[in-house]
Amino acid sequence: MIFPLRNLHRWFYKSLRQPKYALKVLFRRSKANLFYIFAQGKSSLPEAITIFLTHRCNLRCKMCGQWGELGVTGRQDTASIHEELSWQQLNSLVEECAIFHPNITLFGGEPLLHPHCLKLIQLIKTKSMHCLIITNGSLLDEYAERLVESGLDELNVSLDGPAKLHDSIRGQEGLFDRISQGLLKVFELKKKTGQRRPLVNLQCTITRYNYQYLEEMIKVAGELKADSLTFHNLIFMEKERLKKQEEIDRQLGCVSKDWEGFVFESGIDPQYLYSKMKEITSKSYPFGVDLYPNFSLKELRQYYLSGVENPLEKKGRCLSPWLVGYIFPDGSLRPCLNSTFIFGNIKKAPLRQIWNNQEAIRFRRLLKSRRIFPVCLRCSEFYRY
Repeated sequence: MIFPLRNLHRWFYKSLRQPKYALKVLFRRSKANLFYIFAQGKSSLPEAITIFLTHRCNLRCKMCGQWGELGVTGRQDTASIHEELSWQQLNSLVEECAIFHPNITLFGGEPLLHPHCLKLIQLIKTKSMHCLIITNGSLLDEYAERLVESGLDELNVSLDGPAKLHDSIRGQEGLFDRISQGLLKVFELKKKTGQRRPLVNLQCTITRYNYQYLEEMIKVAGELKADSLTFHNLIFMEKERLKKQEEIDRQLGCVSKDWEGFVFESGIDPQYLYSKMKEITSKSYPFGVDLYPNFSLKELRQYYLSGVENPLEKKGRCLSPWLVGYIFPDGSLRPCLNSTFIFGNIKKAPLRQIWNNQEAIRFRRLLKSRRIFPVCLRCSEFYRY
């Protein structure tokens, strides 16, 4: 399948909002599937590039694997935390990407903390590439005008509930009000200039702290003039699963410490969550609403309750390393969001040269032989392709 059946509704919704973008994605995923089957670990140039602009973040969200209560980024040395690509390096990367036109996502940490974030968006758009930013929204009020002027395609903002609940989860009083001011400013600027973009997508991470109050996000999304609202199932794992991954890491010659920040119990009742989401998604709204991944009740129970041996692992394969490249603040090009396995470094070689080098081929071959790795089970990318 080019798109998993559970994601078809997302595909149709995106096609209506961004038809050219959706057609390009369809073509590239078809091509990647052929490479996955026949190319022995090689891949066509990536459909998407995610640039982690910085490790730095100005929030300490409870469930975050980077900076949360169990997060691993805070344990790194100061130099590693503050290491970031220069403008010259970012400019060179975008110039190279312009040759094959991937969709570009800017992420972090908090990407708006990077001194060249806004200038980078403008550069990406001058090259006619699709650009999306994922932000905690804390700096939106300050940067709203420049974001709208930049030509940004999509503005993804993390929001986990109404004011008191959101501020509690994200660890900063008054944060919700600042985000609201920023989003409403974006809406007014778009209205004033007659622009449709950036499309505003609210991203609500389901946690033990908010899963009983998800319906309150509908009112929030309406008041903030959002174009869509997505409820994201929580990323977490068992200690035993991480130990199984360590066996894979030894074969690859890496140590994926980043996953340690996600070792905790979810605290979520899947039966309650399913009933609540069924109730929410059965109604019509002036904006898109969905659950991602979009599970049946049986699958949701397996996702949240099963141990190391999980039936969901037998239902698919991870195609992400054939489609997406992740560039970290140190310039390393990696196949996964939280893997320390490195294909190469864009400071030392062009991305196109690294993409199908021996390390990349070795990683993809091992992954294909197993279909997925242990840590893939609750990674959102496993369910995307």
